[in-house]
Amino acid sequence: MISRMFSTSVLALSIGCGATALIAQQVDKARVLNTYADIAAAKYQDSLITAQALKAAVEVLVASPSAEALQVARAAWLAARVPYQQTEVYRFGNAIVDDWEGRVNAWPLDEGLIDYVDTAYGGPSDENAFAALNVVANPRFELSGKAVDAAQITPALLSDTLHEADGIEANVTTGYHAIEFLLWGQDLNGHAPGAGNRPWTDFAQDDACTGGNCDRRAAYLTAAADLLVSDLEWMTAQWQEGGAARTQLIADENAGITAILTGMGSLSYGEQAGERMRLGLMLNDPEEEHDCFSDNTHNSHYYDGLGIQNVYLGEYIRVDGSLVSGTSLSDLVAATDANLDAEMQSKLSATMMALGRIKTAAEAGFAYDQMLAAGNKAGEALVMGGVNGLIDQTRSIERVVAALGLNAVNIEGSDSLDDPGAVFQ
Repeated sequence: MISRMFSTSVLALSIGCGATALIAQQVDKARVLNTYADIAAAKYQDSLITAQALKAAVEVLVASPSAEALQVARAAWLAARVPYQQTEVYRFGNAIVDDWEGRVNAWPLDEGLIDYVDTAYGGPSDENAFAALNVVANPRFELSGKAVDAAQITPALLSDTLHEADGIEANVTTGYHAIEFLLWGQDLNGHAPGAGNRPWTDFAQDDACTGGNCDRRAAYLTAAADLLVSDLEWMTAQWQEGGAARTQLIADENAGITAILTGMGSLSYGEQAGERMRLGLMLNDPEEEHDCFSDNTHNSHYYDGLGIQNVYLGEYIRVDGSLVSGTSLSDLVAATDANLDAEMQSKLSATMMALGRIKTAAEAGFAYDQMLAAGNKAGEALVMGGVNGLIDQTRSIERVVAALGLNAVNIEGSDSLDDPGAVFQ
């Protein structure tokens, strides 16, 4: 995937305190924050549990490569995305999450840095001299003027030496998307249906090896899976009682509520509606899919939206089917303005319906790649349904900010929404 960088605008909302906000004191803000933190802890723990299952599947694939083992590992990756995508609403309002998130979910990536790619992919560019470095094929290379010994592919090599090498964000060597690429390979179908089609023999340890360097490819995949688990262990701990993320959140009640709304608004508007959906449609570019190698973008969008909704409602269904719930932001808003709470819930439901249509269509065979194709009116209608729903719910989030009398909630924007002409400059 060739990285494209666009400037991001910020919409600043500075709302003065109003008398109506006093009514909201009927709902204990501390309880709202504790529910939010409890759900975060559950989501990250579920992300860890499913990442551990992914790691186990990778270990089987590496030890005994087969078509079946590769399919099991792919299924484990897809399952791991379900709880993780629901955590993204925690990013923008919580610095500890945003500073860490690039280790596990950075996107887009220049996959030629990791492994072999199709000849049409190209080579080094002015933007990224390492776009086709191919670490799997090269045990030694020069990086930023220094010799690198990559004879042993370890988690430390991936995270400390290679990830975002030379300060280039597209040099992604860790996290879900690096693993996704190693399991599926490039999606070379353009706007046609179909995901990546890496053969299981790319991990074979004998004469059946395809793609070359099967032992190093297996080592890379193993190291990336190990690193994902350790990174999620760390973040899960931050949301437990006494953890840094929880402690920071509850230290100041108004700042904590602001963090919740910042995360909801920024993911809804600039990130998902703009950078992940509207931008790809404007460019008609299948490379702008979030989960482009696996053709799982419809689920990424759906579970991002669900994460926003379950934070507002204060309830999350865990991977074991149990429910985590408590006093919610919805309760806090309803105590101030019941009509506004009903509006917010209605907008969230409408967005989930629109994102559900994309998910249903993709699962029925109308791939997200196809939806992005120029002139595909049905695809455009589906994607824009999601975009419009996300924008609409952001406007209600802004009204919630005003009703609660909060200050300086910064909702991230996107050129694709705020200055479309800049996208093509």
